[in-house]
Amino acid sequence: MNKASDFKAWMQAHLDRVEDALSQWVDAQAPAELGQAMRYAVLDGGKRLRPLLVLAAAEAVGAPTDNQAALRAACALELIHAYSLVHDDMPCMDNDVLRRGKPTVHVQFGQAQALLAGDALQALAFEFLTPPITEVPAAVQAACVGLLARASGYFGMAGGQAIDLASVGHRLDEAQLRQMHRLKTGALLLCGVQMGATCGPAQSHETSAALSRFGEVLGLAFQVVDDILDVTTDSATLGKTAGKDAAADKPTYVALMGLAPAQRLADQLAQEAEQALLDSGLPAERLMPLRALATMVVQRTH
Repeated sequence: MNKASDFKAWMQAHLDRVEDALSQWVDAQAPAELGQAMRYAVLDGGKRLRPLLVLAAAEAVGAPTDNQAALRAACALELIHAYSLVHDDMPCMDNDVLRRGKPTVHVQFGQAQALLAGDALQALAFEFLTPPITEVPAAVQAACVGLLARASGYFGMAGGQAIDLASVGHRLDEAQLRQMHRLKTGALLLCGVQMGATCGPAQSHETSAALSRFGEVLGLAFQVVDDILDVTTDSATLGKTAGKDAAADKPTYVALMGLAPAQRLADQLAQEAEQALLDSGLPAERLMPLRALATMVVQRTH
């Protein structure tokens, strides 16, 4: 069996685990049809990159495939991502009508219900991380809660979104743009790698630092490719509205550098991610899923 088919089998097995867990744990019976809006926001769509990163990082450091802490962390991270999309799409933010190939939550359920669904998903994420200590050790719970809270908050995703909204119509230099995306997009991707590593055996400082560097570089690569796809791919392929960043006069890597230089930057970041994995000192066979996910990020078409 070749590496590509190995990864395909690995990814499908883990996607099935994540989907099954999300379907079971996001309760349709929440009051006043709130559960329906929450499930609509989370299920049946999305690449699940963030939960896959958690599971891949956990296995890279030697956690077993059925590690309960890693599965809970993976699902929690996906809920934070889903809640952020629900809020970002609302008229007060990006005012978008298409997400994951279907109407956005506020279009389908109304703005008030969308706001509540996002709030509830955020709270549920931390509930996922704090089961009885017979399931996940208290120290692992506390570490994951801290990582996810910081990555989601003012010096993470929410702070990056604030910079993004404040930057409309303004020209940012490369350092400012990198900082915005480090917070808005990169913080959660880095968090996925860090939470996954936290769910496995303790690692040396050098290994932990290399994995964090991998997560940081991958987060930036994801956003550079996202900026490229916004101008090169149609809405049907993306599953969301294409060209909206340019239409809204938002700062992007393509606007700052041009298309070809942005593509070269994505390739460079892919090389840096590979070097970080090599620097981790972890066995090559355990790094295979992380390496393949990095390739998927840079080479994706939607």
